[in-house]
Amino acid sequence: MEPYLRLNVNLDGDRAGRLVGAREIVAAIVAAASRRSGETGLRLPPVRVLAHQLGISKNTVAAAYAEAAARGVVAGRRRRGVFLRGKTAAAHAEPGAAPPAPRLQPARLPSHGAGAHGAVSLSHVFVDPDLLPRRRLSECIRSVLRTPGIHAFYEAQGHAPLRRAIADRLRRRGIPAAAEHVLITTGSQQALDVVCRALADRRVATENPAYFLARRLFEMNGVAVTGLPFDPFGGPDLDAWSRQLRAARPSLLYLTTNFHNPTGYSHTTEGLETILAIAAEIGMGILEDDWGSDMLSFSEFRPSLRALGGPGVLYMNSFTKKLLPSMRIGYLLANEQTIGALVEAKRVSTLGGPMLLEASLFEFLDRGYYDTHLEGLQRALDERYGLCLDLLRRHMPDGVSWTTPGGGPLLWMELPRAVDLDRLSARLLERGIVIDATRESFFGTPHLHGFKLGYAYPKPAQLERAIPMLGAAITREMRRT
Repeated sequence: MEPYLRLNVNLDGDRAGRLVGAREIVAAIVAAASRRSGETGLRLPPVRVLAHQLGISKNTVAAAYAEAAARGVVAGRRRRGVFLRGKTAAAHAEPGAAPPAPRLQPARLPSHGAGAHGAVSLSHVFVDPDLLPRRRLSECIRSVLRTPGIHAFYEAQGHAPLRRAIADRLRRRGIPAAAEHVLITTGSQQALDVVCRALADRRVATENPAYFLARRLFEMNGVAVTGLPFDPFGGPDLDAWSRQLRAARPSLLYLTTNFHNPTGYSHTTEGLETILAIAAEIGMGILEDDWGSDMLSFSEFRPSLRALGGPGVLYMNSFTKKLLPSMRIGYLLANEQTIGALVEAKRVSTLGGPMLLEASLFEFLDRGYYDTHLEGLQRALDERYGLCLDLLRRHMPDGVSWTTPGGGPLLWMELPRAVDLDRLSARLLERGIVIDATRESFFGTPHLHGFKLGYAYPKPAQLERAIPMLGAAITREMRRT
């Protein structure tokens, strides 16, 4: 069915509330025909549609259409409706004046899919879906759907019971937290975006290499970024960091304290205390990304920057990778001075989050499912971590090194400079294995030469097949040079 013309019928400035009559409808049709003299052939609204829009009887609209037909402005077509006279009805599909597409920033990020169908990705930071608690989560979602009113509205700051549960969990980890200072976000990426939007002084420092989507987010928002290089095998040179930070004077340091993406590095407590001292000296705020802290085995939690540095440190975390990536729930812990600006930045961006999912996550936490799930998840990740290290020791040639993060979902593989990473990646893809050279994570020329290896996503049998093939491919590339 052809689309119909939108008619705006006026009462010549009369706002007394009287009903539109046939005369005004005819005038509107004649005006539309004169404005579209070169593009006639459009269908008029069906009689019942225009009558409903104007709040008048169908007889009045039918009389107006009959008058317009008598004037030769419109013509009826059997079983198709009433049309402006002129070209055929198909003429409306021909393009008229075409405005240009909006000028947007060019897309710079490579695809991070799994590659060819059936390929094994060795660079995913996600967890094997078979290790995630889909059945328990579905029980909680169904329970919430049976709760009257819970899914009818949203709260800009997030579901209050979930905020209270998060604050309680943080306090048990030694992080003072109040529910009124917690902001629920759509994963940790929105938490970072909200802080970026709210910044008054748009100068930021972060690790180099950095979480690549954080780097791109800063670029898209016009934030000046100072990259702080570090070696995941030896950690950051904090004296060099101090000199860079004093020279750049950023307003914010964005730091991943546990299981940094893409290197898997975790900062030492001594290092965090030094960073806090530098921040206090130069007046720099801190945003701590602690996304991987509860992926550490034996239920151990290293002291966070927030716990060591107090409420001035913004703290962000996420349930996304530990529960179900499609849930996309994270949070920010702010303080009395910053929570208002952060909530406003979220409202400007998305108004609110998916209350149904937030309430379902609260149910999941409240039933105790999360802690039970984490215990099982940590055991499974430990097994894959141990398997990965064993396979690397057995199959990697001399000259290749890797980090030992002790937890989380990934480690860093460092290769000899003579190995062409693009060629290696292409050769592996032919064998059904995907790696990510991670260049978009670096500021300037990469000072590392390798890629992240994610061992949490592939199944053990896939690791046992893929890592020996990876070792053989690296060996061939090294022999070429």
